[in-house]
Amino acid sequence: MASEVLKEKCVRAMTNSENTLLTAASGHTYTILNISLCETGATAETFDLYIDPAGGSADTYIYKLQELAASATFEHTTRIVMNETDVLYGRTAGSADVDVVISYLDQTL
Repeated sequence: MASEVLKEKCVRAMTNSENTLLTAASGHTYTILNISLCETGATAETFDLYIDPAGGSADTYIYKLQELAASATFEHTTRIVMNETDVLYGRTAGSADVDVVISYLDQTL
């Protein structure tokens, strides 16, 4: 039975290692509606945001070295579709404390 459910994923303290932000479940399609990144460590940062299709290793960048000012929030509001087993990753260039909130539509067929 098909369904559509609005969901939210919160990731506390994204850092300079590869952080798994969202993984699309098997049999599901996710439509990301909004991604909010908030720098909480009072230090300017840069960040990468990218998808590995089907959980592979072929990084497809959405942002590469995007600037994020100290104590600021960055909003991504363009829709991104993730197919089953796609993985959304994020990382900062230096040691950081960036919180991430993702709003998305979870669809099943």
